Amino acid sequence: MYISKVSIRNYRNFLNASFVFNKGINTIIGENGSGKTNLFRAIRLILDDNLYRYAYKLEENDFNRALGNWKGHWIIISVEFSELSSDEAIQALFVHGTGNIEGETVDKATYNLFFRPKAEFRKRLSELEENDTTGLEQILSELTIDDYETFFTGKSSVDFNDDNIYKELVGDFENVIFNFDIDESKFGIKIPNQLSVSKEISFTFIQALRDVLADFRNNRTNPLLNLLKTQSDQINEDDFTPISKQVEELNQAIEQLDDVKQIRADIKTTIKEAVGETYAPSSLSIKSNLSSEAEKLLQSLRLFIGEPQEDYEGGIHELSLGGANLIYLTLKLLEYKYRRNNDVFANFLLIEEPEAHIHTHIQKTLFNNLNFEETQIIYSTHSTHISEVSKISQMNILAKKQNYAEVYQPAYNLDEKKIIKLERYLDAVRSNLLFAKGVILVEGDAEEILIPIIIKKVYGISLDELGISLINIRSTGFKNVAQIFHNERIRRKCAIVTDLDKSIDGNESEAEKKGEKRKEILDEFTNDNEWIKAFYAEYTFEVDFLLADNSFEVIELIKNEYKRQADIDRIKDFLENDDIKISGKEILRLADKFGKGWFAIMLGNHITFQTYIPDYILDALIFSKSKFEKETIANMIKYRARKLNTLKDYDIKISDIEDIISHFNKGEINKLTFIKELKSFLEEDQIIKLLEKMD
Repeated sequence: MYISKVSIRNYRNFLNASFVFNKGINTIIGENGSGKTNLFRAIRLILDDNLYRYAYKLEENDFNRALGNWKGHWIIISVEFSELSSDEAIQALFVHGTGNIEGETVDKATYNLFFRPKAEFRKRLSELEENDTTGLEQILSELTIDDYETFFTGKSSVDFNDDNIYKELVGDFENVIFNFDIDESKFGIKIPNQLSVSKEISFTFIQALRDVLADFRNNRTNPLLNLLKTQSDQINEDDFTPISKQVEELNQAIEQLDDVKQIRADIKTTIKEAVGETYAPSSLSIKSNLSSEAEKLLQSLRLFIGEPQEDYEGGIHELSLGGANLIYLTLKLLEYKYRRNNDVFANFLLIEEPEAHIHTHIQKTLFNNLNFEETQIIYSTHSTHISEVSKISQMNILAKKQNYAEVYQPAYNLDEKKIIKLERYLDAVRSNLLFAKGVILVEGDAEEILIPIIIKKVYGISLDELGISLINIRSTGFKNVAQIFHNERIRRKCAIVTDLDKSIDGNESEAEKKGEKRKEILDEFTNDNEWIKAFYAEYTFEVDFLLADNSFEVIELIKNEYKRQADIDRIKDFLENDDIKISGKEILRLADKFGKGWFAIMLGNHITFQTYIPDYILDALIFSKSKFEKETIANMIKYRARKLNTLKDYDIKISDIEDIISHFNKGEINKLTFIKELKSFLEEDQIIKLLEKMD
């Protein structure tokens, strides 16, 4: 038995989310704040017997903020299990609740948590006339969080992510249509004890490694003490009796020490001198209180560790942060192994962000080695190294949106061969695309090296700040990777940047034929897919860079690499020639001479804010970013203004620019007026071209 699906409505940053899981190891990938912890909390509300009972009483801030007014809405958490055993006990538990099994067994079942208004309010809502918005507002105004209850069901048969199902169960707020009675055949039968399933499984949650030293100091959270408590119940009484006797003898020996007896006598004498015989204690002893009980003795044990390749053995607090985290994680895994029980229906292990302060090699080794038999493991991570070794077919990706998160399954509806190719390709560098808000795929080293530099120099902002990952495919096989950007898989924009390799001498070459064929294939591939688009250099990156009026940067490079002025002048004349047959041939010669990658590195040293971005690259940037935040646009505009002020022909008042931006952001002027007013200061600057190209 394993968790095959988790559906969440309105819980924390999940407005409407669906997670799909498989047997074995599963990975939840997402940036900080995307909802990984909230997902684990939702699962624990259903399955973790260690949560305090008050945890099931949810609060106002547990409702998703995108709802606006949470009142009247429900929080729904549904866990689906697959491959249920045909064993009568498990069939009775998951399907029939109590009593004898009747009819055929099933291999799927659900457990659901509803946080909903109590019966009184649900009844009043159901009695409203259709479209009675005034009556609805009155009832909702009286509703408080104390009027909510937690309700558990099993054996539901509907998709809680379906908006029509939600309206039928919870209500149609727009049209004011509410039901009171629940159709148990759809939404599930009430479970008498919501933890009945948790008593029949082994469930362990290992929280994120944030402050493990504090956990070691706390007796409740110390993983070593938890292990020792578990083992103390299993110690044979006959084996422990001699130890207990030795402890008692040790207590007596300590009490008989001369110094101890002398202090006892001095205390008695001093008390009598201070308050007299009448008020002095009748008796006074100093006793050694070492416990002879197995559990307490074991709890006095402490762990001492030596760092790798060191002879010294010290306490946990003396370890490096990474070393302490690794020991903590090890003890928690051992705790799980002790708790794991082959007699239960299933074993579940949830591990939250295990990568903190742990070396990348250890991260990957840990992930590869943690594969317990008969156990479903769910990791959450924002480590590219763990995502590199994760199976994309067993991965859910979280994406932050405004007030909610989206969930993607990158392998959905892909055949096994395509999945295998993807998994072989996604190393730690390329797996960045799983975390990005937008992606640009390029075919070679020159684009990988220079595009980030150009964007940063020209607009004063890096691709990382824009949330864009630029990935070098190192070939023209874009489809293998780009296929994961799809409405059914990862809903993020992916720009493909490649060359058409048009011949510069006007005679069609083999490379040009391949470029035309590549365009035909990519255009067909991206057709009807809003998440992918291809952008083409007419010739090659180097030639199109030069044609964008960037001969200055290349000439500056030449000045550094050639000593003879005659050579510099000759190359300069070639590069500045208006005939592409001459200038294009020359820059290709230079790229071949130095090597495309090294040529790009050297050229990067001469990129300035005056470098022009080729149109096809600018279009790819805009597409992959999708939407530029107002603050980002403002910063780019002010950056350009400050840079232009370094030129002798400019004297732009930044305060004037800020006023124009403020008017636009407040909606006081439209986009056309905004651009027109900026032009009066910035003329036909590159920021103007960017703004004009934006939707």
